[in-house]
Amino acid sequence: MKASNPTLVVLGYRRQIVYHLHFWALVAAAPLILVQWSLDHKLLAALLALFCVNAVAVMACLRWRQKYLFEGRFFAILAALCAVYSTAINGYPGLYWSYPVIASIFFLLSLREACISNILFIGAMAMVSFGQFPEPDFWRIVFSLALTCIFVLVFAWLVGRLQTELTRLATTDPLTGCLNRSQLADILNSQIQLRERYERVSSLILIDLDHFKAVNDRWGHVAGDNVLQEAANRLRRRLRDSDQLFRIGGEEFMLVLPETRQKDAETLAHQLLTTISAGPFLEDIQLTASAGVTEVIKGETWSTWLNRADQALYSAKSKGRNRTVTLRGSMDSDAPGPENATNLS
Repeated sequence: MKASNPTLVVLGYRRQIVYHLHFWALVAAAPLILVQWSLDHKLLAALLALFCVNAVAVMACLRWRQKYLFEGRFFAILAALCAVYSTAINGYPGLYWSYPVIASIFFLLSLREACISNILFIGAMAMVSFGQFPEPDFWRIVFSLALTCIFVLVFAWLVGRLQTELTRLATTDPLTGCLNRSQLADILNSQIQLRERYERVSSLILIDLDHFKAVNDRWGHVAGDNVLQEAANRLRRRLRDSDQLFRIGGEEFMLVLPETRQKDAETLAHQLLTTISAGPFLEDIQLTASAGVTEVIKGETWSTWLNRADQALYSAKSKGRNRTVTLRGSMDSDAPGPENATNLS
């Protein structure tokens, strides 16, 4: 299934990587159980069997329960133990498996855990190699393992940075730095679920800058962009860390306020509109704004909740702008409740 939320898209690809890594590790390790058993290496065969069981369990949980079992830690422990023990009893044939183990650990664990795990793994391999191989080979093995670790570390770090940056670009408005519509449905749905399950209320505020088109027409689009950036900054300075600010239209902003009653949201809306109109933008551009406020109610969808806030905003603009309109929800989602309008002029 295709996901519209960039965070979920990244999570989906990560799960595919985990699934395929466990699958091909299972394909590679399963035949070795019989090989090591035939060589009378029963402990190594048992470790490999446990490794394969873990791989099957992880793949099954990913496919049918959408859960990443053990978060890759069991895989890393078993893979490292098998490689170290195989090198100790088999020599070079066991050593060859240490390189894919290093790479797989970086793919499965967080960067911090992967670095710690690989340092311990290389240390264990160094101790085994010191007693198992000639000194020249020992140094080659240690340096080649260390270089492999460094190369994969750099790659994993850059991929992680790239993933974070791409997610940021996909989820935020490039002009104002506010969240965009890509996560709107998920965030509103999460607040609705909190309301349904735990009676935790949330409120929405829609804010629209009044007569913003006149700014673009008179001062140009560059000035208009600067005004939008400054407006977003003014709004952001009045919010809590838990509040979320979206830009959902040209000059329209949305605020999601967790744990906030409608009355408190209305008070905040007054303060935000006062903040916008308190001082000029770009020295001589004076603006006001209108706001629509509403609280989530049980049994409604996120689109119904948002539509009610949009109706409140439309009412504020139709009543003369520079004001807040609060629209109370009704148990009948098609019949909006009474509204309360406050003029700031």
